[in-house]
Amino acid sequence: MDTIKSFISLLALINPVGAIPFFLSLTSQLSPAEQRRTIRVTSISVFCVITVSTLLGQQIIRFFGISIGALEVGGGIIMLLMSISMLNAQVGNARSTPEERHEAEMKDNIAVVPLAIPLLTGPGSISTVLVYSASYPHWYERITLIGIGAVIAALCFGSLSLAEPIARWVGRTGINIGTRLMGLMLSALAVEFIVNGLKALLPNLK
Repeated sequence: MDTIKSFISLLALINPVGAIPFFLSLTSQLSPAEQRRTIRVTSISVFCVITVSTLLGQQIIRFFGISIGALEVGGGIIMLLMSISMLNAQVGNARSTPEERHEAEMKDNIAVVPLAIPLLTGPGSISTVLVYSASYPHWYERITLIGIGAVIAALCFGSLSLAEPIARWVGRTGINIGTRLMGLMLSALAVEFIVNGLKALLPNLK
């Protein structure tokens, strides 16, 4: 159950289909070979971000002296803000600001920044991975989280590779509907994160 919940929350946060319009606008001037390379580097970068966050999650939390409860509340708030933007079918500034998106249009290589970071794996997904990795006491549970990262990276590769057919088939309206559904699921997960964090910080709430 935790594995399924982890997968759903990360998939909703990363939302590969919702990134298709942004991807198409940034790669419209690229050749097919350059687009394929951009997709490949972006997918690998998504996997690397999830893997590094998983493996170093506990060390990062200990280094900054952050409790799991505080991280859950903070991550839940970020997720909630992102879900509100998604319910309005918007990318949202929690992922990237208008200035960053404008700068991306001027860049030659946009695979890592801003496609992989922060458009796909932004603060919300990174903080979620940190929470999950810190709550998994056993190494094999963290391997499961890395496996989820590999599956999501593969989904990113598939959705971006099929960006033009998907955009033609479902249209902007279809993508917006999918984004809103992801936002609805994400809002529920965000509330659960915040409640669990508050229970850890304030034991009397139990």
